[in-house]
Amino acid sequence: MKNVVIYSTPSCHFCHMAKEFFKEKNIPYTEYDVAGNPEKRKELVEKSGQLGVPVIIIDNDLVVGFNKPLIVKLLGL
Repeated sequence: MKNVVIYSTPSCHFCHMAKEFFKEKNIPYTEYDVAGNPEKRKELVEKSGQLGVPVIIIDNDLVVGFNKPLIVKLLGL
């Protein structure tokens, strides 16, 4: 099983799409709300170099945005 982390905000449409996709595929994930957590927001910038969300990390691969074809590939679906 892959380790999946998503940095998101409550108002982000693409974040909601990504989380729904993970739920549909029964992919467990850890979510960090960067809108309400300055420490995780700083971590997001350090990892991705920007503040845009979603940022999804699958094992050691970083995906900026809801790039479904890349996510499917990285998850081996």
